[in-house]
Amino acid sequence: MKKIYKSGFIAALLLLFVTLFSCEDGFDDTGFETNVPVSVTSFKIAGTEGSINQNTGAISVILPYGSSLNNQTADVGLPSGASINVDFSQPLDFSQPVNFRVVNGNLYKNYKVTVSVASPIISFKINDVAATINNTSRTILLTLPSGTDLTALQPVIELSEGVSISPASGSTIDFTNPVAFTVSTANTSVIYTASVTVPVEGLTVAFLGTAATREAITNMDEKTACDWLFATYPGAQYLSFAQVNSGTSLTDIDVIWWHYDSAQSLPSIALNPTVTAALRTYRANGGNLFLTTFATQYVDALGVVPSGKGPNNVFGDFPPNGGIDTANSWGITFAGHESHPIFQNLETYDGNKANLLQNGTFRLNHTAWWFLPEWGGYGDGAGWRSQTGGVNLASEAWDTGLNGRVGIAEWGDTDKNVVIIAFGAYDWYNEADNNGNPSQPNAYINNIKTLTQNSINYLINN
Repeated sequence: MKKIYKSGFIAALLLLFVTLFSCEDGFDDTGFETNVPVSVTSFKIAGTEGSINQNTGAISVILPYGSSLNNQTADVGLPSGASINVDFSQPLDFSQPVNFRVVNGNLYKNYKVTVSVASPIISFKINDVAATINNTSRTILLTLPSGTDLTALQPVIELSEGVSISPASGSTIDFTNPVAFTVSTANTSVIYTASVTVPVEGLTVAFLGTAATREAITNMDEKTACDWLFATYPGAQYLSFAQVNSGTSLTDIDVIWWHYDSAQSLPSIALNPTVTAALRTYRANGGNLFLTTFATQYVDALGVVPSGKGPNNVFGDFPPNGGIDTANSWGITFAGHESHPIFQNLETYDGNKANLLQNGTFRLNHTAWWFLPEWGGYGDGAGWRSQTGGVNLASEAWDTGLNGRVGIAEWGDTDKNVVIIAFGAYDWYNEADNNGNPSQPNAYINNIKTLTQNSINYLINN
């Protein structure tokens, strides 16, 4: 009986398969249409051709500088027989993405149109070093190698069509102080302010790590941060915990930077009493400490904060885990500390906010901060300051009162000689996603670099 049942079931499946797929030209005997195209063939706004990703349904259009995003019509190329649910022949507001659906027969496909306006300044370079251009704040920020003479530099500036700039590209300019550039079209003129900085000359910064040598660093986030340091500061050197444990002199080091990304818990070598005593002595003698990501926890072991008052919220993923936030870029607010040297020359928005990690970029979210409202008995920022002796400088972008999280802070009496950055968005290296696909570049990596350079320079100058 079991064999008869199985044979009958298989025969029924075969009959169903033949019925569904024996019809010609994509139609079955009920008129169900399955073989028709539903992909947009072209998309134009004011004659500007859009870029279409047929896999994701994303359409991107970049209009010339000076164009309006409001009251624009679009020309949409459709396959024969297809229709859409949005009338693009009528003026639409493209300041926000516009979604539409293509329908053909019994099939459909969704699309999302994102429209932007080209920057008037495509690129701004000095000595082949590219600047960060912020079209919202109209700032141009550039860091050149230590020792660069700022008094006679010649920027190479690429402009959008129909745009002019004064001073012109190739002019010899003194960038000792910020320089105003007038950007003009036939109908308007705006001012962009260009600031050029160089690292403190003669500064010795040591990158502290668990590896025996710089070449032996295996964690890619630590390696990327270390490589940036050596490329930016001629006096950079690598310092291993083993060297500290063996009594290597720290006297000539201006700043020690420990960026720890390898594990949530600090390594045993870092907690070795010989090591912590040496670093405590280094700080007591005027040395400066810069601690980032999981290394922020070191403030407890080194006595920077009272015992037990280190970060109370430590978390993050490790490969093969991790993820992508497709909706939101991750940023910080430094409300109330806008003039602090650590936050100068960032690409900002709303006056006191800056993004560090772009939406769509793979991240591990390595975080070691203080969570204030419910944990630790701090209550708010004032409670944290009174119990830790620190000054909280930045929190998540939504927390403009700085009463929710402590992500950037400093310690010291008259002179501040400890700075921490504890945000998960402080991410130097963006791993491939869980399917092995390379992550998109982080558009805000220059903000991470600027925060880091500002912090190092601040420690030595303060």
